[in-house]
Amino acid sequence: MEEVASQVLVGLANGVMLALLAAGLSLIFGQMNVVNFAHGAIYALGAYLGFLMVDRLGVFWLALVGAPIGLILVGIVTERWLLRPLLDRTGLEPLLMTFGLSYVITESIRVGFGKIGKPVDIPGELSGTIPLGFMDFSKYLAVAAAIGVVLLVLTWLVLERTDLGRIIRAVAQDSAMSMALGIDVIHVRRIVFCLGLALAALAAVLSAPLRGVHPDMGLEILVTVFVVVVVGGLGSFGGSVAGGLLIGLVTSLVSMEWPQWKDVAIFILMSLVLLARPRGLLGRE
Repeated sequence: MEEVASQVLVGLANGVMLALLAAGLSLIFGQMNVVNFAHGAIYALGAYLGFLMVDRLGVFWLALVGAPIGLILVGIVTERWLLRPLLDRTGLEPLLMTFGLSYVITESIRVGFGKIGKPVDIPGELSGTIPLGFMDFSKYLAVAAAIGVVLLVLTWLVLERTDLGRIIRAVAQDSAMSMALGIDVIHVRRIVFCLGLALAALAAVLSAPLRGVHPDMGLEILVTVFVVVVVGGLGSFGGSVAGGLLIGLVTSLVSMEWPQWKDVAIFILMSLVLLARPRGLLGRE
């Protein structure tokens, strides 16, 4: 029973990281109606930006500020010159653009940093464990999960309790009507795209000391993130959070006895959720 409890805690903590990453992807889809296949590669880019800051400056906490700023700048350029010209087109052009961008980013990382992964040191003040009686829980994982929860709550407050959030939701529901009412839809989409990338950067930096960084990390996590978004509901911020926690929990519990089946388990879960709720747990009708 103690082992199960420990796996539940680890699964929920990892689920918070997944929720951060998936929330960014879901926000972009809800606002632009574009499936961003580059989201995983952008996550990897954020992780490498964090690695550079830790490696050169020696201060992990600066990476939590610098990496999101770096990806916001990437987001401004990407949205303006790559995505915006394609948003009004029908067909697969936006999807193919993000698919190609994913490989450009991944190969650029491989050329710039090499094929071998690199470790990211845990901050000295967060090394060690927290005794919980039934287990010793990683101090860093606990703090990283707490930071992730705070970031998710702040994002939810912005979306649900501010004028900007109301405008974002209005554009997501009916962009044509929003434009007729004088809302700068292009500017709102740019903000949401950059917010999605910033969340990806934060998830990457928080996860880097636990997993290290390597060029293919974005491609490896992308499938899991898509499962999270589908389970939670496309375009739903709350659904991404619920899906991330659920997938993290299932992965952790299955890994306890059948680690080779953990990837299969999340697809079985996704299938069951879609059979019961085709739009996901909290997907919009």
